[in-house]
Amino acid sequence: MDTSVNTPRELLRTLPGDDVRQILWRFADRFDLRMVVQSTRAVARGPVARLVAAGARNSHEWTPEKNRLLKAFDEAGITSVFMDPHQGGYIEGPKNLALALVAFELAWVDAGAATGSLAGCLALSPIHERGTQQQRDYYMAKCVPAQPGEDRQPWRGAFALTEPIPYVGVETGLLGGKVRVIEWEPGQEPVLQVDKRGRFITNMGFANFVTAAVDSADPRIKGTMMVILEESDAGTYDRGTPTRKLVHQLSSTNDPVLSLRVPASRIIGGYAVKDGVIVPRYSHGEIIEAVFRRTRVTVGLMTSAKLLSAVEPILRYQRTRFRGGETVAPGSPRYELGLQQREDVLHRLIDVWATGEASASLGSAAARLFDELDPIERRKDEIFAEQSVGGGSAQFKALRRLQKDALDCVHQSVEPENPLVKYVLLDSLANVLCPATKLWNTGHGATMMREAVSLMGGYGITEDCPGFLGHKWMDAQLEATYEGPEAVQRRQLSVTMTNDVFLAQFDQWVAQMREIAVRRPGTGACTLASAMQ
Repeated sequence: MDTSVNTPRELLRTLPGDDVRQILWRFADRFDLRMVVQSTRAVARGPVARLVAAGARNSHEWTPEKNRLLKAFDEAGITSVFMDPHQGGYIEGPKNLALALVAFELAWVDAGAATGSLAGCLALSPIHERGTQQQRDYYMAKCVPAQPGEDRQPWRGAFALTEPIPYVGVETGLLGGKVRVIEWEPGQEPVLQVDKRGRFITNMGFANFVTAAVDSADPRIKGTMMVILEESDAGTYDRGTPTRKLVHQLSSTNDPVLSLRVPASRIIGGYAVKDGVIVPRYSHGEIIEAVFRRTRVTVGLMTSAKLLSAVEPILRYQRTRFRGGETVAPGSPRYELGLQQREDVLHRLIDVWATGEASASLGSAAARLFDELDPIERRKDEIFAEQSVGGGSAQFKALRRLQKDALDCVHQSVEPENPLVKYVLLDSLANVLCPATKLWNTGHGATMMREAVSLMGGYGITEDCPGFLGHKWMDAQLEATYEGPEAVQRRQLSVTMTNDVFLAQFDQWVAQMREIAVRRPGTGACTLASAMQ
């Protein structure tokens, strides 16, 4: 007789540790990533935590104390995560999951520290994603910390996209920054005059170079582009005044004024000259699309870290709430469980925890997807270059013709042999998972972070709240807006979720959930599958 129904169910005795999370997020077999997590955690729960506890968030200026974080990042290997081994890094291949794990560990303590670290990668991302090989190798190597025996300081970068009011945080397609030709001798490289005023530019307080988005103000230059500006270039490199932020004070944010002369070789991705006109290989829109579709996932995971980091402080607070009272005897339920005697309190905390776990799993899955997509995307670019297929609409039309092949692969459950078909499949998923991660993790996550603060009672709004939950709640408001507010993500989802290739893969997920329900009844898989249909 089957007595399994009478077997007591084993309950979770403690919160998941590293061993469980490595399995959940699929990096248990990656020694390099496990070491990155440990070294980043040491910085987060050491120097970063001490800065927050000492009140460093109370100032907007980039102080010497905050500046020491840069050296801590260098020494822990955080700065080098973004680079390839031949550039001075130590992780081979795509690094989306690696960067996501770094941001997660830093945001567990303070999101400003995480943003400061990521901003250096964001400055390099236009170069990494769309720069020439020479640009990539030169600037990546410059930003790697000095090795033993080297006498140099690593370069720091800033990403200057955001424009001053009225465009700030509203429209990335309209650019106030302008570029024009000021010198172009026959047979010589053109010299450009770049004028850019930025707003809310992270890392600007110490950046040695800037990747700036600008628009043409000269008939001899076509369209928009991104240009690399260095502090040693001729002209004005004014870092501007510190932004008076409500959040993320452990990152340097300024409103710079840049007016510099640079060679045309600084145009990211290079350029061609057609009929006497400089034609950048990539517009600024094409570059930021490639950049943000990856970095938005990382921002989503920063909010997940906040939620998961809140669980233990809330548990400790609620269980010790009544201890010390004369009428509360040790060993009594009131002494041992405190507020957690009440079902409502316990269920609300479980909701916070479950949201953190679910959003972290979604974010890590999206990061892994981009790790899989990156080499396929580079192969796609190589094939199109060989076939002389242009960018923009030409590539869109070429990929559109492959949708039937991609659908056939989905319906037959076979792996495509054509790398372009593989790209169509992965790209359709990435175009949904990226905005979904950003929208749900930060949007719903900010709401649940408020719930976490409320579970601490009045303690939640004090500076000395355990786990810095009040700070994290405030930071979550920015993350819901950072790199595209919720309305932007919803608009993108409304377009990408109707893609036939994505819908076919979505139907496969529903079928897989029903198969799980048959094998393991009682897991809720059938209910979930019905809700998905």
